Amino acid sequence: MSDRLEMALMRGFLGAKKILSRSVTATTPKGFLAVYVGEDQVQKKRYMVPLSYLNQPSFQALLSKSEEVFGFDHPMGGLTIPCPEDAFISVTSVLQGR
Repeated sequence: MSDRLEMALMRGFLGAKKILSRSVTATTPKGFLAVYVGEDQVQKKRYMVPLSYLNQPSFQALLSKSEEVFGFDHPMGGLTIPCPEDAFISVTSVLQGR
């Protein structure tokens, strides 16, 4: 694994851990991460994704893009992924079959 990819993964895991510690457990089931998806700055759709997705290269690519645009400080209490909702659904639907 390249050093750059390893660093991106580490930042992703640390950011996810920080977000999870702020999430309300009553609304975020154990083993899941709250993710806000969409290109619209005002309105984003909330999804619950399994933590196992953090190990998947396609999901890591989405995390890297979100870090570039938003960093890992998310006032909504969940990770923000700035991509079209249909692209997010496409990536996660492939991951569900694994």
